[in-house]
Amino acid sequence: MTVDSDWGDWLVRAVEDADPDGLAIWYLGCNGFVLKSSGGSVVYVDPYLGIGDPPRTVRMIPVPFDPDDVREADAVLATHEHTDHTHGPSQAPILAGTGATFYGTDASHDVVSAENWTETWDVDDEQLREIGEGDTFEVGDLTVHVEPANDPDADHPVSYVFEHDAGTFFHGGDARPGAFESVGESYDIDVGVLAFGTVGMIPDKETREPERTKWYNDENMIVEAANELQLETLVPTHWDMWKGMTTEPTVLHNHVNSFPAPAILDIVEIGDRIDLE
Repeated sequence: MTVDSDWGDWLVRAVEDADPDGLAIWYLGCNGFVLKSSGGSVVYVDPYLGIGDPPRTVRMIPVPFDPDDVREADAVLATHEHTDHTHGPSQAPILAGTGATFYGTDASHDVVSAENWTETWDVDDEQLREIGEGDTFEVGDLTVHVEPANDPDADHPVSYVFEHDAGTFFHGGDARPGAFESVGESYDIDVGVLAFGTVGMIPDKETREPERTKWYNDENMIVEAANELQLETLVPTHWDMWKGMTTEPTVLHNHVNSFPAPAILDIVEIGDRIDLE
């Protein structure tokens, strides 16, 4: 489910009004981002506007916009099939309102079918495109490469590399280290996003009994992944989202200091903008 935005429509209007010289990237909280290029291409990656499944998973940050308020989008990308990455109530209204194309793996498309996006939100079948590792596609002046991801909790995760004249942006979804060395060798990545979180006692989905749960990279794993990717700048994400999984990303300064990568640790909060120029 989604809820009314805590912020009204100012964030989507800010994206709409922006005229970046290169590539502008806004953090939507959780692991969501929206990209806008100098050529006017707008891409949403893993936008999630739900509140979780209280009391099992409880959203700890604002809902930054209502998907019905999005008037400009060329593509919506999902890194994997989990609810906070492929979610009809968050993403299908964007497709319906803008004509954007949805890109996701077979596992994400299973969610699309189960939630019946085409009937419930008036999404056309031609807007749904299945992708996999090794694929490359264009969204205006952005080139998007689909790369592997090691996420043992997902059925079919991928990562994305966005190439633009202004620089290269990487989104790793919720993946851990182990599949990124080839990506780091193939691209010169300026900014990379990796999920970071603590270990928490989260109720089991079926029994609702609390159990020790680890969904994201810890301090050492995220630095290992950043070095596999040879990142210039690391942006940790997901640390803000779920009660019991939140953590303090500034502790990573101590972990990155003795490693070649990343050169820069950039801590962003929901609504913040990063620019590649």
